[in-house]
Amino acid sequence: MSKLTLWKKLTSYLNLWQAFKNAARGKRSKPSVAEFEFNLEENLFELQTELCSGAYRPGNYHSFYIHDPKRRRISAAPFRDRVVHHALYAVTGPLFERSFIDQSYANRIGKGTHRALNQAQIFLRRFTWVLPLDVRQFFPSIDHQILLANIARVIWDEPVLELCRRIIQGGQGILSDEYTPVCFPGDDLLALLRPRGLPIGNLTSQFWANVYLNPLDHFIKRTLHCPAYLRYVDDMLLFGDDKARLADWGGKVIEYLAALRLTVHESSAQVRPCRTGLPFLGFQLFQDHRRLKRAKVVHAWRRLHDRRAQYRGGHLSRAKLQASIQGWINHASHGDTWGLRRAILRDLVL
Repeated sequence: MSKLTLWKKLTSYLNLWQAFKNAARGKRSKPSVAEFEFNLEENLFELQTELCSGAYRPGNYHSFYIHDPKRRRISAAPFRDRVVHHALYAVTGPLFERSFIDQSYANRIGKGTHRALNQAQIFLRRFTWVLPLDVRQFFPSIDHQILLANIARVIWDEPVLELCRRIIQGGQGILSDEYTPVCFPGDDLLALLRPRGLPIGNLTSQFWANVYLNPLDHFIKRTLHCPAYLRYVDDMLLFGDDKARLADWGGKVIEYLAALRLTVHESSAQVRPCRTGLPFLGFQLFQDHRRLKRAKVVHAWRRLHDRRAQYRGGHLSRAKLQASIQGWINHASHGDTWGLRRAILRDLVL
């Protein structure tokens, strides 16, 4: 594929129209989406003109907090920017997918939370020891210079790279309140001023999280030769039958992460026997069964009761309430939760 072809494909009307469809899926009732769709052809041509002329600039984010159950700051880009994010992902995503390992499960077609849980449980049965690692303040800590260098190894087209730079720079500082400064070996005072952080909630942020940690995945698989490894965003599991070797690998992974200007929660980064199970992605996994973590159950119970109160007060439709209940049932059903589901639904009388 020539340099010109990639940019032309990104900015083509057909790609932007498909990007609108993808960005609007399930959201057409929202005012910002309806407003954009009302003059769809005109808005897409305007976006195409801005991109082709180099005049496009991302808009301001709207930020809010959710509790799921941990408090997180979500930053939503304007809808027209989300169309651009989908257009960019459509042409660049396949180029990166070729280099991703099969055991990277987040934000990828055919992967996801439940497949990651299934694979983790298979490894729990197969191996003796497991080392869980998770990155501290991952999205606030992502270094822009390192991320752009990773992107530039795959994307050769300068206009596409410039669009990536503008989107990345547009999120600078949004998560600064969520970041605790860390000094790494060789840092000077100016290192604290390095641009960092990706807004949680963007399609591009979710995808670039995989791009950022892809070199780490290959280091663990190809250099350390870990026999069983998987990652979901910044949650990693390394499995093996040699406890000392796993502990040694953990130290080397922490060193590698430091080169990416990332740190881990060292208190939980301890080798543990597989037979005792481990918490992962909201579940407590064991070799022969899995349960929802208590905090997740309490959060779901409160959320569903809040939704019921909104429904009774006339602020939520029955269809949306039923969708919330069914969504939780579908998620909980991936664990051994029949009794739990029956108890919560019995209590949730409409």
